[in-house]
Amino acid sequence: MRITVVGTGYVGLVVGTCFAETGNVVVCVDKDSEKISTLTRGEIPIFEPGLGELVARNMAEERLRFSNDLAEAVRDSEIVFIAVGTPQDVDGSADMRYVLEVAEGVGRAMNEGTIIVLKSTVPVGTAERVRRTIEKTTRHSFAVVSNPEFLKEGVAIDDFMRPDRVVIGTKDARAEEIMRRLYEPFLRTGNPILVMDHASAELSKYAANAMLATRISFMNEIANLCDRVGADVWHVRQGLATDRRIGSAFLFPGMGYGGSCFPKDVSALIRMGHEAGHAMRVTAAVREANEAQKTILVSRINERLGGLRGRVVAVWGLAFKPRTDDVREAPAIALIEALLEQGAAVHVYDPVALETAKIVLGQSVTYHQHAYDALDGADALVVATEWNEFRRPDFERMKAMMRRPCVFDGRDVFDPDQLEGLGFIYEGIGRR
Repeated sequence: MRITVVGTGYVGLVVGTCFAETGNVVVCVDKDSEKISTLTRGEIPIFEPGLGELVARNMAEERLRFSNDLAEAVRDSEIVFIAVGTPQDVDGSADMRYVLEVAEGVGRAMNEGTIIVLKSTVPVGTAERVRRTIEKTTRHSFAVVSNPEFLKEGVAIDDFMRPDRVVIGTKDARAEEIMRRLYEPFLRTGNPILVMDHASAELSKYAANAMLATRISFMNEIANLCDRVGADVWHVRQGLATDRRIGSAFLFPGMGYGGSCFPKDVSALIRMGHEAGHAMRVTAAVREANEAQKTILVSRINERLGGLRGRVVAVWGLAFKPRTDDVREAPAIALIEALLEQGAAVHVYDPVALETAKIVLGQSVTYHQHAYDALDGADALVVATEWNEFRRPDFERMKAMMRRPCVFDGRDVFDPDQLEGLGFIYEGIGRR
């Protein structure tokens, strides 16, 4: 099939590349000329494991190319995916201007029978707004399909190639059949295609992310309670995870969630409820609990060090999760900003997110290219992202480099007994 994907962020680039990998001819379009030039040279502007190799292979086979000419790409395509950003507006809702701008451009350029697929995360009613927008610009027949993405940064390629399910919102029989054929190569193990109305498809993405965010915030609250009553959250987690009604996913306590999806989608869902006259009380509590969790270690560090002014705090991990360079809404950033406000000097290290962090933090912190260098003369270490390389470090070397052997384990990657046995002062999230 001939496909255009509009938007070359995390979603658009992964979607376009994976469709090309199954033999389709794909054009990824973006209005950012510099970004298109970078991609055309084979350089990937985001960190996503495995993506660079796939892009290079499909470009070499001439199944994938990049362009900033929307009209040309749309004219040559049977299917157009809209995968542009829907940033959070000031009222918490999703800002739809980019989606509607693209829809208008697609309408002006498309041919008869084009299928327009909404891959961006969009609120209920967007498919209808897109349909009305396109109708104003064309006399051709077309179909609008809702097809939310469920990709996790760091494992997005695997998520797309082996989806748990594919959600399709449409009432158009021809569009449904074409979408089924498009996704069939990714569903050979029997995972389902779920066909439903537009509103249900649009809401399913928000509901999924809000549910996962709820599990994270609930587990963090249980961990905080463990700290106060003397329980160990890892034992409590086992008691929950072995219950088949609950399962083990997204029950790891820590400093809260971040990234481009959970915070934005939780806020958008709250706003949708408000506009519909229905208070999303649980979802609102999840957001409130998560914001508080991001800086929960600051008071503990302050108390342990007898104040933060003049202290040096090392932070390992800046990305909101491992295997990505994304620092949007990252708990590490909120923690660092709170430490700086109270007068601490902060030294930071992350395997891949130093450059993206500099955009946010500027020169307010000291950046290090190696994890141990950030510990030199530090009064405390905070582990803020659970990168695998942090799980088995040289503890004796750490202790020798630090001014005080204080470890605040914001992701519970260390064994408390081991560290205390080595002479460290250890504090985790919900660990005895």
